[in-house]
Amino acid sequence: MSSTQILLNSTSDRFPNGLGNDSGELGHNLMDHTYRIGAMGKVDGFEDQYYSGRRPNGIYIPRYVNLDENTKSDKFLRGFGFQGGGGRSSWGAGANLEDFGGAFKDGLMKPGPWEFFITGFAECLPYHENKVYLNHEVLDKWGQPTLSIDCEFKENEKAMNRQIREDAKVMLEKAGLKDIVDFDNAHEPGFGIHEMGTARMGRDPKTSVLNGTNQVHACKNVFVTDGACMTSSSCVNPSLTYMALTARAADHAVSELKKMNL
Repeated sequence: MSSTQILLNSTSDRFPNGLGNDSGELGHNLMDHTYRIGAMGKVDGFEDQYYSGRRPNGIYIPRYVNLDENTKSDKFLRGFGFQGGGGRSSWGAGANLEDFGGAFKDGLMKPGPWEFFITGFAECLPYHENKVYLNHEVLDKWGQPTLSIDCEFKENEKAMNRQIREDAKVMLEKAGLKDIVDFDNAHEPGFGIHEMGTARMGRDPKTSVLNGTNQVHACKNVFVTDGACMTSSSCVNPSLTYMALTARAADHAVSELKKMNL
């Protein structure tokens, strides 16, 4: 979280622990989505069909757990969604091979069977102990402290991952796929590359870094609108939310400037 690193590096007599860090929450509550858990299988038929061009997107299955009393789970808090897609296998079969000749090239033109997969993205809760902090022992090329990360998925996320794997297999079975393989390629936070948190928004300056318009509570002319501001990771791709928050914060900043409040 580059914005958090900048704030942590910006110290003074007023802010000895980082700019705007009166609450002590700066750097804490790091989140990412769990990733690489799901199922895949083969689809019979359609051998005479192929696709062309670049698809705009795959498929998405919205969250369906813990939405209300009827979908409440006693296994975990929050929930997950699925992303996925289909295609014909063997399209990259010739990669890194030393073969040559007509037969080899002809073989590359024969696509394999249709395959389909879904993988879950689960919400990570904002744990205070999941954090980033300055490493004064390892400096960058400008002589500034680098950012160290101390973060792990906990039992709630692991419970969701188990449910993701189970549900993914059942859905593909119900859809009629063959040779289904369910998987959980366990990993630490970071593989989802949806890092967020560490300078969270909140109404109370004692428990948050930013206010509702992304301003540092104790320094209203400083705005933070990237993923650091997030209080929850939800279970969806977050970048459009960052863009919306940035647009809203910019609009608010212009309005406040015109009023001479900034």
